[in-house]
Amino acid sequence: MKHPLALVTAVVLAIGGAAVTTTAYAAQCPSGNFCAWTDANYGGQRWNWSGDDGNWEPGIEDADSSWANHGISGPGIKDHVQVYENPGWVGLGTVCLAPGQEIPYDSWGNDSGDSHTWKMSC
Repeated sequence: MKHPLALVTAVVLAIGGAAVTTTAYAAQCPSGNFCAWTDANYGGQRWNWSGDDGNWEPGIEDADSSWANHGISGPGIKDHVQVYENPGWVGLGTVCLAPGQEIPYDSWGNDSGDSHTWKMSC
């Protein structure tokens, strides 16, 4: 028969381990920001914004491959992020992220972003 203390310890460790992993983000993006990376899986150079940007800078424009929305949510707050294929929020949307959403790679949006805006929904 197993020792009861060992069984209780194993259960406590299993529960504690699950709680720790569910709160961590895969992407390193500051709270309150939208982030885009030049490489898939949140690699390469990271750019982050807390507001809209109608004309991305050289280095990230048409070079985005992964994205994360760590914006703040609440009643009446624009908490979704829409990325556009052209400056000035014009043209097709490439990716749209809900609050807390992270996209490690998307073939449609890859190397296509030139601007983004915060919205109420996607």
